[in-house]
Amino acid sequence: MVKTAKRSASAISATDKATALRLTPVSPETEARLDRYVDLLLEWQAKTNLVAPSTLPNLSTRPIADSLQLLALAPSAKVWVDLGSGGGLPGVVLACALAETSGAMIHLVERNAKKAAFLREALRVTGAPGMVHLAEIGDTVDRITGPVDCVTARAVAPLHQLIGFAEPLVRKGAKILFLKGQDVEAELTQTTKYWNITPHLHSSRSGGGGWIVELDQVERLDQSATLDGTGHDHN
Repeated sequence: MVKTAKRSASAISATDKATALRLTPVSPETEARLDRYVDLLLEWQAKTNLVAPSTLPNLSTRPIADSLQLLALAPSAKVWVDLGSGGGLPGVVLACALAETSGAMIHLVERNAKKAAFLREALRVTGAPGMVHLAEIGDTVDRITGPVDCVTARAVAPLHQLIGFAEPLVRKGAKILFLKGQDVEAELTQTTKYWNITPHLHSSRSGGGGWIVELDQVERLDQSATLDGTGHDHN
């Protein structure tokens, strides 16, 4: 019964999935892992609000394809930290795509226990390389040891706060790749009050007005002014 419901839910988005695969082609193995992830997401979504309901009709072409686009901006990256992973976008999607890459690891940081449980189950059913950190974002980034290649986030907090979270990892050499919406210019304007940045903006291939903000370096403008800009109060 459950399998039938899951299969029909996947069938509804068949056209969406086909479009996404044209935008961001993946291997058959990655496609199979993403299918298992989507089925699990739809199953849990009925009980736990993992993603915004408005994203479900275009789940593959918007958040999933957008997540896969990050790989092209950091083709050699193996170790990723995803801040506020929620329903696994982009963290679990990246883990699915990197499952066959030696040394790949995705750190999924999530403070909500139910969402963290989903993330663990998603990694299990997909066999994707990842580790779930059930903690506040600000309490976690300093504890992640070893090199980190990229820091990601989607629909978590304003840009200036996300940069505050990511700064310790950027200082160690990580690249920032944040998924943002149509109001990215306003966020960048706000961010320049706290940070000296040279952003590279990439328009999403999936449409919808989405953007990817790429940053290789960040510098605080004023230590006292950034206390609120680091995002430690992100409730």
